[in-house]
Amino acid sequence: MNYFILFLEGIITFISPCILPMIPIYVSYFMGGNDEGKSNKALINSIGFVIGFSIVFTILGGAAGTFGVFIQRYMKTFNVVAGALLILFGLNYIGVLKISILDRSFKLKNKSNLNNLNLISSVLFGVVFAIGWTPCVGTFLGSALMLAANSQDSMQGIFMLLTYSLGLGIPFIISALLIDTLKGAFTFIKKNYKIINTISGILLIIIGILMITGYLNLLLSLLTFN
Repeated sequence: MNYFILFLEGIITFISPCILPMIPIYVSYFMGGNDEGKSNKALINSIGFVIGFSIVFTILGGAAGTFGVFIQRYMKTFNVVAGALLILFGLNYIGVLKISILDRSFKLKNKSNLNNLNLISSVLFGVVFAIGWTPCVGTFLGSALMLAANSQDSMQGIFMLLTYSLGLGIPFIISALLIDTLKGAFTFIKKNYKIINTISGILLIIIGILMITGYLNLLLSLLTFN
């Protein structure tokens, strides 16, 4: 049952405020910045991207399983720090604050090199994504790590976070496969980007407050263990 919940949490992370508004940009990145005849390239690059962030998340899962008792001991500190970061992400989304280091994490650089993207560089991009966006996707990633920590077993922790990564990664791959079908949705997101960002920012702030106060963990524990 835990693995099924982790898979669902991965899917929910994909449609979260941190990821969904950025999907058109990621898909464009996978395609090499060119909409013509790039479906195969987009598929390969999306798989590499998923492999990249899966490597990081599974390493975290193994560490959580190994040091489960230690992680549980400092879970409150993690919640406060992650919650504060989420609030900063939210304020940056809304435009209340302009934090350059966060703005850099939202934007893809070196667009002139998009056509040179290959499987290896996609894997590296996935690794950078996992490291850079861990605070923003921390709501459900934290829940997954909590389950891994409860197992107090490194291998089980690895498989748990691999399951979570599959839940997050499969929608990315499907998006790459259905580029033409999803163009309308991507166009809608681009046209309403500011509105979506504002809504996303408000949601992130609410989630951050819930994390700091401890109510989010209580909610997740009720959903997970009942």
